[in-house]
Amino acid sequence: MTINDPGPAIGDTKDWVWAATRPCPECGFDPTAIADTALSNALRATTSRWSAVLTRADVGRRPAPAVWSPLEYACHVRDVHRVFTGRVTLMLTEDAPQFANWDQDEAAVAGRYWAADPAVVAAELAEAAEQTAAGYDAVPADAWSRTGMRSNGSAFTISSIGHYHLHDVIHHLHDVQG
Repeated sequence: MTINDPGPAIGDTKDWVWAATRPCPECGFDPTAIADTALSNALRATTSRWSAVLTRADVGRRPAPAVWSPLEYACHVRDVHRVFTGRVTLMLTEDAPQFANWDQDEAAVAGRYWAADPAVVAAELAEAAEQTAAGYDAVPADAWSRTGMRSNGSAFTISSIGHYHLHDVIHHLHDVQG
């Protein structure tokens, strides 16, 4: 599929860190309902839903000029899995690491999300989700409280970043179901 560059979507300016600790009023995700050890299987369960999204006839169509298409959201989720895999690895191997800033809007433009092949994205998203889920499976019981810091100063534990991560994936499924 080839789509002309639609230009950048307007970036999300909300600070979503709170979503690691309380229910989301938009998508209904409740982090308190998911045990740390259930994060990996919950992430795996989203893969088939993303695969279905990527087969839709409107996958490359933006609902509005400043809102990502389902394809762009899927590319973002694939990259979110990759970023969080790296962050959890850092938290397990370093004491209180500082995470490099990741500009999701810049990543979308640089990665030409709008021009991606949905079948390739489906495979890459599934692979990235599995790698991330395996990373959560490997967290020792006494390591869920290890910490890391976002570039904006927000502190996370492996537990809270895992719930934040899962919320992001589920929230974007909500976004594309519209």
